[in-house]
Formats: sequence, C-alpha cells, structure tokens
Amino acid sequence: MKRRWHRVGSVLLPLLVLGIGLGLAAWKYDAIQDGQIASANQPEPMETVTVAVAKEIEHRQTTTSIGTVLALRSITLRNELAGTVRDVRLTPGQIVEAGTVLVALDVSVEEAELKAQEAQAALAKTVLDRRQNLNHEMATTQEEVDRARADLDVARAQIARTKAIIARKTIRAPFRSRVGIADVHPGQYLNEGTLLTTLQGIDNAAHVDFSVAQQVAAELREGELVEVFAGASAPITAKIVALDSRIDPATRNAVVRARVDGAGNGPSPGSSVRVRVPVGASHKAVAVPVSALRKGPQGDQVFVITQDKDGRSRAHVQQVESGAMFGDEVVILTGLATGEQVAASGSFKLREAALVSIAGPGAGEPERRQAVSLH
Repeated sequence: MKRRWHRVGSVLLPLLVLGIGLGLAAWKYDAIQDGQIASANQPEPMETVTVAVAKEIEHRQTTTSIGTVLALRSITLRNELAGTVRDVRLTPGQIVEAGTVLVALDVSVEEAELKAQEAQAALAKTVLDRRQNLNHEMATTQEEVDRARADLDVARAQIARTKAIIARKTIRAPFRSRVGIADVHPGQYLNEGTLLTTLQGIDNAAHVDFSVAQQVAAELREGELVEVFAGASAPITAKIVALDSRIDPATRNAVVRARVDGAGNGPSPGSSVRVRVPVGASHKAVAVPVSALRKGPQGDQVFVITQDKDGRSRAHVQQVESGAMFGDEVVILTGLATGEQVAASGSFKLREAALVSIAGPGAGEPERRQAVSLH
C-alpha cells in the first residue's frame, strides 16, 4: 500500500511543478502584453530646443604668433660728457614734456670760461672797429683789419663751443615721454655714456613686432590687418606697416611690424601679446552657434532638424568638420550646407531621430561675416 502511494506522489509532484510554471508564464505574458498596450497609448517623448540656420561666411585661415609691443619712440638716456651731477629731476613714471631738464651736470668751469671768452670777443670787436676806422683814413693796412676780424671770429667760435658743452651737460627730454626707473643722485660723478634712465614716448599708437614663417610672410602686404590679443581682453585691430627684407637663416622666419592706433590704454611697451595673422585667400564656409556643435568619439557632429512624414520635427545626427571659433559661433568647414537648420540650445539632450519641439524663432536669414581661425 505504501509503495502504491509513493508511486502516485512521484507522478503528481512533477505535474504540480509544471502546472505552477505554466501559470507563472501565462501571468508574465499577460503583464508584458498589458505593458506594451500601455506604452503604445503613451505619447512619444519630446525634447525642447532652439534652432539656428547655418549661415554663409567668408572664412580665411590664420596663424598665431607671439609679438612684442614697442613704443613709437623709445630711448635709453645716457650722458654724452663726463661730469658731476648738480641737479636731478628724474621721477619714475612721471610724464615730461619735450625740452624738460632731467639731469644737469656741474658747468661752473664752463660758465667761467664763457665769461672770459665773451670779454675776449668784446675786445676783439672793439679792435676790429678801430682798425676799420683807421683803414678808412688810410692809417692802417687791410691785413691788420683782416687779422682783427679773424680774432673776433675765433672768439665767437670759442663762445659757441663753450655754450654747446654747457648744453650737452644739461640733459633734456627729447620728446613727450614717460620716465623709467633711475638711480642718479646729486654729487654723483658720471663717466661718459652712463645709463641714466629710459624714456618711453607718450603716443596714441604703438608698434607690435612679431615673427611669421617665410611662407606666411610672402603672402602678407603692407596695410593688411591683423588682430592683437593682450590677456583675456578683446582683440585689437592693427595694420601692417613694414615687413623685414630678410629671412632669419636660423629660424626661417621674417619679422613683421604692425601699428596699433588708439593704444593709449593698451599694453605697455615691452609686453608680450598674441597676434592672429591671416594666411592664404578667403573662401566660403558656413557658421553655426557654438552650442550646436557636439564633440564625440566619432568626431564633431551637429543635430540637423528635419520634418518626418507626419510633419513633426526630428533631430538627425550629422558628422561635420569644425574650424575657427569667433565669438559665440564656430565655422563648419564640411558636412553642413547653408540654410540647414541645426539644434542650438538643448542639443546635448538629443539622440538620433528624437522628436523635438522648437522654442523661439530660428536664426533667421543667412548673413555674410568675416571669420578667422585660431589654429
């Protein structure tokens, strides 16, 4: 009897397990079907973005060089003659006008000599007048008159020489300028050619010297514009005024000089700046907002907005090649045509074929703009 119940139990248990499994599978299938039905009834997710229109521009490649700001007039001030300092008026940072006395050396010896020479010249003039009167009366010879005139000329020449020495020992500002740091004191003896200070001209313009490769220099012309960057400030437009006539044989670079007008509040002389120089001829390209460009493992891409068969706006990934950035826009060299609409703000939320809602107006009609490259 026990053996019989054992056989019945061994048959019923697998059947029971199988029945429970079939029941669970049916329940799971029904749940999946219900979920699919519910999903089908839900609306497709939609992302809100703003769009911009790819605009046609004139694009020109550029290169960047490091330049140095130079004052239009700048000198190192030195004394021509040796002497002892009598007066010093060198205040670092002070702006002085042309002709201002900066350093005066002791000229007491020269001033004494000048008085003696002036007395000698007065005597020579008196002698000459007397000789000329006697010559009219035929009481002297023409030779004596000529000798008296020569004595007067020599005396006057000596006066002029002494005055020149006094002037050379009085050092004045040659032009309106800013005084540099000085270490000169009254009573100090200065040898000839001693460095006194530096003078930087005060002008509403400045020069910027920079070097470019010989291939770039060959395409540059006087009057062409470049952009000068000093720190994080906005670029300053400068005009090329000179190109060096020789190429440095060591670096194969040429020096170019540009003039910055209105540089009164610009970088100080000697400052290092970046100079953006145009290279080659300009060509047509397109530009879009920087926010429209996405960087990924497969390269640069944008989301182009098109209409599907139901008239709804969808975003599609399009690979592009980006170039220069200028302001809040970027140049697209290839992969995008003028007039195409791209997602701008909110493009980071998009995926391929995503349904989008356009917020606000588009970018409007294409416009032409000069673009430059940061490469």
